[in-house]
Amino acid sequence: MTNTAEPLVSIIVPVYNAADYLHYCMDSIVGQSYRNLEIILIDDGSTDKSAELCDQYAAADQRVKVIHQVNGGIGRAQNAGLDAAHGEYIAFSDNDDILDRRNIELLLHALVSTDADMSKARWRQFGVSQLSEVAAVAQQGAPNPQKTTVFSHPLHAYQTVFCKSLRILGDALGRKTETKYFNEANWCRLYRRELWDGIRFPEGVYAQDTATACKLYARMGTVADIDVNLYNWLQRPDSVTHNMRSASFYHDHVAASLKNMDICRENGVLPARSYYTLVSNNKYEQQAAKLESREGKENKEIKNVTPESQNDISRTLETANNDNRQTAKALGNLSLAQRAECATLRLIRLAEKFVYDREIKNMK
Repeated sequence: MTNTAEPLVSIIVPVYNAADYLHYCMDSIVGQSYRNLEIILIDDGSTDKSAELCDQYAAADQRVKVIHQVNGGIGRAQNAGLDAAHGEYIAFSDNDDILDRRNIELLLHALVSTDADMSKARWRQFGVSQLSEVAAVAQQGAPNPQKTTVFSHPLHAYQTVFCKSLRILGDALGRKTETKYFNEANWCRLYRRELWDGIRFPEGVYAQDTATACKLYARMGTVADIDVNLYNWLQRPDSVTHNMRSASFYHDHVAASLKNMDICRENGVLPARSYYTLVSNNKYEQQAAKLESREGKENKEIKNVTPESQNDISRTLETANNDNRQTAKALGNLSLAQRAECATLRLIRLAEKFVYDREIKNMK
């Protein structure tokens, strides 16, 4: 029995073709030490046994609710979860990740005790070969955090605290820099429900989390950080994040970054992270669009290509050219000093990304 005096927490889990991993995720959620949960599974048109697994969990636990819908992408699935949620607090999980048993308990305590708008904790990456081991450790439950740190101006922190080497240096200098680090992911966070009023994810695009991040962080007053690992992020070689290289993928990140640059300008915040994302993805989009155009021309020479395919190629090039112009315009809105600082942080992050791609994305 749940204690109805405790606030209800809604956990939203978009599910798509995750039959091999879903039980690890769901076992970690239904086994949470905090019991007053509403667990919302959105089956986004799965073609494997994921839908059946969702229904099995709902039949076994009355806290689990399942929404079956035609495939519409993760943004649409997350929105369906937000629309269906009744909790005073909102959490998210990816369908192949593993929550520590005390995830909600500790995040909720940090949020309520500090009266922050969002609480967050630390996370770790792991490979497929470590699933059983990580699940066993997560089930034991994390220790109590050593400290809870509350900081203000989360939009500024999100935009400027993202280079690992500088976070290490900042901590060594006693600036508590690591506590201010968080990315655009929605997992390993606990939100007050009202933060999502009027905010939903864009649908049918990549980078839906990046497109929403600055809107959320701009309306937050404070964030509480606890120094304990509460979330385990599975690194799968077949994930979209690791493999997608199309021009449309990069375009969606460019579009999200351009909007975030505007939000930063309106709030007087240095858009260093958005600069990094914008410049990098604009470069990759230009390269991908040219490659797709060249491949289209080669295909036309050896076989019939439909007018529709040629139109798609033309639209891809037009979109890439327009994004290039919009990127130049956005960068032109920055002062020389701002551009220099953003460019320096980008170079540091690119060097770190080389190590990240080699060690983390290749986890087995």
